[in-house]
Amino acid sequence: MEPDLQRDLIPRADVLHLIHSLDHLKITFLGAAKQWQLLDADTGDVPAEPSYTELLQHAVDAQDLSREVVRLAADFARSPHSTNRAGRAVLAHLATAATMSSHAAPHFAETAETALSLSRAAGPITRRYRGNSMVIDHASARAYLRRTSESIGEAAKELHSHLDLHRFLPAPAQRAVPAPPSPPPGARHR
Repeated sequence: MEPDLQRDLIPRADVLHLIHSLDHLKITFLGAAKQWQLLDADTGDVPAEPSYTELLQHAVDAQDLSREVVRLAADFARSPHSTNRAGRAVLAHLATAATMSSHAAPHFAETAETALSLSRAAGPITRRYRGNSMVIDHASARAYLRRTSESIGEAAKELHSHLDLHRFLPAPAQRAVPAPPSPPPGARHR
């Protein structure tokens, strides 16, 4: 059974590199979810004139972040490590993260589009309806960013667990040069 475990080990350097990349992405997504706000910080209300440009930038930035996650998932899927037990678990979390991240940008874009139409609202009821719609879309987008961060964190946890295997299993055996045969007992040395 040990040879199978040895074969399934992802090289330690690869694991550490991937964990570093995942930790960076996790923090980036969580930071974006916290930083990209729609509601006025003082009143907690939708701003009277929400910035279309700023809200559209949220969509652009979310798309860029999503591209990073999708690229990381695709690179890992192409690696030979994605087919072993730990690799399949990591890939499942990365696939979820890729899906979640891809949903954020359209919700941010919808928020921006609604902000643009808010100034043309005919009356207070229409304006309130559109404002509520903006809040829901923006909150949904931020929730997708948080879920992406969580999935990335789960992938990193899988890799940390995989590192534990490295501690318990010996390093792959090096091909040793066979020692010369020892002389038979009683042989004379000259």
